[in-house]
Formats: sequence, C-alpha cells, structure tokens
Amino acid sequence: MYNSYMGRIVQLSKNVINQIAAGEVIERPYSVVKELVENSVDAGATKVSIEIANECRDIRVADNGSGIHPEDIVLAFSKHATSKIQTGEDLYNIRTMGFRGEALASIISIAKLTCTTRTKDFDYGVKVECQNSEVKQTNTGCAVGTIMEIRDLFFNLPARLKFLKSAKTELSYISEFVQSIALIHPDVSFELKFNGKVVIKTTSCSEQAQTVREIFSSETAKNLRPVLKTDKLSELKISGFVSSPDYTRASKKDYYTYVNSRLVKCPVFQKAVDSVYRNLIGNSRYPFVILNIQIPPTDVDVNVHPTKKEVRYKNPNQIFNFIMSAVDSALKSIVETNPNPNITCNSYQESVYKKNFQTNDTIEVEASSSIAEFFTRPTETEKDKEYTLNMPVKKYPIKEFNKPIADKSIQTELIKADQIAQEDVIIGQYRKTYILIEKENGLEIVDQHIAEERYIYEKLKASANIDCQLLFISDIISISPSDKELLSQNKDKLAKYGYEFEFVSDTELIFRKIPQIISKIPPKEILADILENISGYINNIEEKILITTSCKASVKANTQLNLFQMEEIIRNWRTCKNPETCPHGRPIAKYFEHKELAKFFQRNK
Repeated sequence: MYNSYMGRIVQLSKNVINQIAAGEVIERPYSVVKELVENSVDAGATKVSIEIANECRDIRVADNGSGIHPEDIVLAFSKHATSKIQTGEDLYNIRTMGFRGEALASIISIAKLTCTTRTKDFDYGVKVECQNSEVKQTNTGCAVGTIMEIRDLFFNLPARLKFLKSAKTELSYISEFVQSIALIHPDVSFELKFNGKVVIKTTSCSEQAQTVREIFSSETAKNLRPVLKTDKLSELKISGFVSSPDYTRASKKDYYTYVNSRLVKCPVFQKAVDSVYRNLIGNSRYPFVILNIQIPPTDVDVNVHPTKKEVRYKNPNQIFNFIMSAVDSALKSIVETNPNPNITCNSYQESVYKKNFQTNDTIEVEASSSIAEFFTRPTETEKDKEYTLNMPVKKYPIKEFNKPIADKSIQTELIKADQIAQEDVIIGQYRKTYILIEKENGLEIVDQHIAEERYIYEKLKASANIDCQLLFISDIISISPSDKELLSQNKDKLAKYGYEFEFVSDTELIFRKIPQIISKIPPKEILADILENISGYINNIEEKILITTSCKASVKANTQLNLFQMEEIIRNWRTCKNPETCPHGRPIAKYFEHKELAKFFQRNK
C-alpha cells in the first residue's frame, strides 16, 4: 500500500552515500587516527607522527612510507578503492591492516582533508584537497611518504559533534590506540602530540620489551614473562609477554591481544588467558598481556565488522588450546619453583592447575550452588591445608562502655551490631579467606575481604571529610604520558577523596597526600589501582575512586586472622545498609541451612 507520507524514490548523491557509510567507519576522532595510522604501517613506514588539536577535530598524520602513485591519488579517495586486495579470493588471504577501501572516502565526506604524498619513483609529489567528497589535485614538492591533514572533523554533521566527549576523553581513546599499535610494531617510531605537547613517543627498535618500557615503565617490563610457541604443522605461532601472577590489574584494560599483528577483541583469546590465570590470581584481578598469534590468513576471517576488531577462526578450539598451552608453559616455572605467598597460588591450587591443563578440554568453572557441590571439591593433604578450625568457640559479648558516647547515632549503631552478633558463633577461618559462623539454624560462610570492603565503602561514602596522611617522603613513580593526562583530568576528584600528587616530570610523579586508611600501602601500588579504575572509558569516576580506596584498605584474602579480628570484621559488616554484596557486586556470604546439611549427610531423624 502506498504511504502518502513518503516521497518519490531518488538516487542519493555520492556525498550523502559516503556520509551514511562514514557512520560505521568513522565513529569519533580515534577512528580517523586508526585508519590513517594503519595505512601508514601498511605503506611500510618506519616513522609515524600524529598531531591532534582543536578539541581533537584537527588531525595530522605524517609518515615516511611508500607514498601514493600520482595516477592513483584521486582514485584513492573513491569508495571501495584499495591497493590491498584485487579479487574476492583475496579476502581469504589478507595480510594488511586495511583492505576495505572505505576509510578515505568516508573521511572526506565529513571533514576537510589535504593529502601531500610522493613515491620514490618521482622527483615531485602531489597535493590533493578534499571537501564534501570533491577532490582537487596539484603537483608539489615534498619528501617521500604521505601527510594527511584533517580539519574540522564532523563540520557538516552537527548531530555527531554533540555526541563527542571532552577533548581529554577523546584523546584517551587515541592514546590507547597509539599504545596498542606501537606495542605490536616496535620497529616503527611513533609520536603522538596533543596541542603541540608530546603524549607518547617510542623509538624504532627490534625489542618489544623496550617499547613496553617507553610506553609504560621499567617496572612493568620487569614483571613480564616471555611467551613463544610454534606449531609448524598447523603454521601457528604465538609470541609476546604475560605478567607474573603477582603483577595484576583490576580490569582487562591491559589485554593487548593481536591476530596477525591486528589488535582484536577476541573472546576465544581472552578465555584462553583467563583459564590459565584462574587458579593463580585472586578474583577480579587480571594479568598484563601482550600477545600476538600468527595464523594462516585462510584460517581466520577478519572481514566480520567495519572496525575489523572482530575475527572468526576456522578452528576455534585449536586456537584456544594453542594459546592456553603457550601461556601455561610461560608461567609453569613461576608456579612450580617460585610460589609467592601473597597470591592465591598454594599447593591445592597448583594441583588443580596442573590437572586442568593436562588435557585440551575447555575448562568451565562456576560457583557452587548446592551443598553437595560445596562439600565434594577435591580434598587436600594435611600439609596443604590452609584453614583454621581449632579456634575456641566464642559468642560476641555485649560491649561494656567505660565512658558514655556523646554521639547517639554511633552508640545506637554499636548496640545494634552487638545485639545482632549475639546470634553469631565464630567457628574459625577457612583457607585464610573465609570466616565460618555457626548460626542457630545453619552455617554461614563470609568472605573476609569483601565484607570489610563493603563496610569501609559505606563509611567513606557517608563521610564528609576523609582523614589523610601527609607524605614528607615519597617514592618517585614512573608513569606514561597518557597516564599523566588521565590523572591531570581527574586531579580535583582524586583530591576530594584524599589523593594529592605532584608531577616532577612528564613521566614521573610523587604523592603528597593519601587517605589515612591506606597509609601502609606502597604508593606505587596505590597509583596502579587508581589508573586501572579511572580510565577515560568509565563515566562514574568518583564512585570508582571510592571503590578502589575501600578495596585497598580491606584485609586481603589469604591473610591469617585471630578471633578478635574476625569478630571486628563481622560486627562492622552487620551494620552495613547493603550487606549482601560488595561495591563490585560480588556476594559477601553464603548460608547453608542445618536441614540442608543434615539431608546431605542423611541425618534426617
């Protein structure tokens, strides 16, 4: 049926078609930088310079690559024009970063672009000026290579401009990309400038570890372990670095995973890495990973999405097991010969770790939901036991106050906690991590770390002023230029919660003040957690700072506690408004009714 509200069908103009396509290819300034820098790498450049200005809407990318032939320059800005594939069969043998031929056509439909380029075969170069998909060409003198200058990005799409974040947030996206491509191409020198100031700079070298030191720090490089595995039959090779189990992060922000030197977000890759570390590090902790797997192009499909960040494997199970075994081999010597008592890497976990990885099966472990599952886990020898069940059974006493408390709300809270605690009988501690409580009708198991984390979090959130520790002497801590930008952006918010610091250079800082509650934590460790939790991708920065502080201040898992310490944790936790989960959303306690236990042991009478 004809719709009277619709007009006649017309052919869209080339510029409108390109603008529609640009919505998929060019999402933000980061997308422009990504497409242009990848073109530079494909052109064999050994030096790439990126300059950002005008709220990230002006972008200049210069390289010393092969350049563009004068007769091809106009065609280069046409839709689906590329030098990287010729036929449909080439899609199954892609060896370059780009191949779609969409980026340049999309960019000139939403920005003003000037390209100056020259190949080594010509004494002169060419200059083209593009706007609204129109291209004008002239000859000019220039060095071998290509310079792309973009001005007023999204000048003709005001709606898109409204969705851009602040300049520093957009810069953080760009910085993350430049870091990721510099890590996989250490033989290329990269420089990123923002408003004329250097943010990232790497030197051309053959050592990936040197690039890690230049982008992150010597401390990071020192804690990485090399990964190298080759399967000649399958033509698979994986190389790179993973961190030792005692050097972890609070998020997967530092997962740099590549397929044929292309940065990807690959569930198979991440699952393989996580499976190896599952029994080596604590919950909600993640390793630092830089891994590149080389696969025959015919065995992987990169033509899945316009951003080219997703891939599909011909044999995903083979890839999973290959990655997992490579990381396993890199860490095995650490697990077997140098266990660190500060991480969850004890004898029981080692035995499970070794057992799990003797086969090629995908390991799936989920939290036990029934009492049968809870009590049928692998047993331990006496030597390996790390729990305490010989502590005296004691009920919480009602506190006798020697002096009256002026604040009635505090007095009411303490009395309420002690009245609730009358029902609690602490049996002991299991695996130095869980507090066992005998209740009238069952058994309650409480995670000591997250119970205290919940209490501290609520206290900090309710507090108008946070007590601080002034640091007269502080270690000088190395940071990356992008970290400096991130910290500068959030300096006021960090100061509000007790963190004050001073930059001594573009790559170093010292703490002047930290919250009193975490004064015993090394400043370097504090900074690492702050950076992991306030990346530019996270909106609720202040909440993340509170959670980070609470987590660092809480008693850790695998920490021996005496009865008094356990009593204090439980007493405080009972006063929380939201005692069910920690600030990260993890459950704090598990309760088993006595009748459920009796049923399992067939004591129903």
